[in-house]
Amino acid sequence: MAMAPSTSTDPQAQEMSGGHVDSRELRYFVMALFFIFGGITSLNDVIIPKLKELFTLSYTQAMLVQFCFFTAYAVIGIPGAMLVRKVGYMRGAAAGLVIMIVGCLAFIPASQSASYWLFLAAYFVLAAGVVIVQVVSNPLISLLGKPETTSSRLTFAQAFNSLGTTLFPIFGSVLILGGLATVSAQDLTGEALDAYRSAESAAIVHGYLGIAVALAVVAAAVWMFRNRLPMENHDGDGGFAGFDLLRRPRFGYGALCIFLYVGAEVAIGSLIVSYLMQDHVMALPEQSAGKLISIYWGGAMVGRFIGSAVLRVLNAGLVLAFNACAAIALIALSVTSTGHLAGYALLAVGLMNSIMFPTIFSLACEKLGMRAADGSGIINVAICGGAIVPLATGAIADAAGGDLGMALMLPAGCYAIIAGFGIFARKSEA
Repeated sequence: MAMAPSTSTDPQAQEMSGGHVDSRELRYFVMALFFIFGGITSLNDVIIPKLKELFTLSYTQAMLVQFCFFTAYAVIGIPGAMLVRKVGYMRGAAAGLVIMIVGCLAFIPASQSASYWLFLAAYFVLAAGVVIVQVVSNPLISLLGKPETTSSRLTFAQAFNSLGTTLFPIFGSVLILGGLATVSAQDLTGEALDAYRSAESAAIVHGYLGIAVALAVVAAAVWMFRNRLPMENHDGDGGFAGFDLLRRPRFGYGALCIFLYVGAEVAIGSLIVSYLMQDHVMALPEQSAGKLISIYWGGAMVGRFIGSAVLRVLNAGLVLAFNACAAIALIALSVTSTGHLAGYALLAVGLMNSIMFPTIFSLACEKLGMRAADGSGIINVAICGGAIVPLATGAIADAAGGDLGMALMLPAGCYAIIAGFGIFARKSEA
């Protein structure tokens, strides 16, 4: 999933884009951060069906994974920005990575106790670290080079984000979904059920322990660079500055669309495994369905490269409206058909998602001038749509007796509102 770029108009920040921080090593580190937090976010789509089976959850209960993960954007976003403002980018990144490590390690007691609520707590802690790392990554990438090439660097960095969202589900499916036992949690009770949950969730623990080791290596490298930004300056209002921007129709509508876009993207990704396993769709085993998540996120990666060229010659608002309408059409095709057509139509929505986040962001923040940083902060808070929309989608599925086609109407409605924003914002802000 693409994350909000930060457009800095601070002369001090532009001065930092000179030789002091134009470091190849720092660029490698930022690309690694984009790869890691993109991959960790998409790994939720593999975990959800695993936990749903282990704890015999409803769709609503299973979507609490995404709720806890993306609620961190609303809860930690502004405090995280204040932390980075106080300690600086590199130390802030190190702090975020350490918090992510703590979140990974928290899966150990969650597995040993066979408690779903401890899993959810671990996800929130992990996401808190992800949010802080994003607060660092988005503006830092704009500082590592000349201001006129910022868009190019952001596109390249977001490609690494998409690479992570594409690769992590493949390996996660093999490691986490590949070990499902022949027995079902529904057939067990008491101590036998607790033992089964503890044993089967060990695959989740092993996966996140591996991630924790990788994060520790990256955190150590970041700490070595903690003094590489000697001219760093974070003067500004901080806190809750920027919420007044929501009174501007263009920005307020755009922030709403970020909320809806992230929610729709995450909701569809969270349901893909269960959707492809249905008899009338592709009737795939769980691990095979999990591997196909990479097509959904990989489509977004490919679409970004295509979209970057298309947006050079076509109106951004109209391209956004077209992609949103195409996403609606693909959802409609999927829910009204069967077999491979139904499955791949839903997976193709990922291609339509590709340009939505950066396009909505740029259209919403157009001509904010010196308020661009405030606008970026509010946009990051709006990412909490990934908590609300998937939960509501799961509730619809449960109310409809497990009908995932009916539940997908909510993401389709989100795309309809986004299409309206594309038409609304097709003309430059006066």
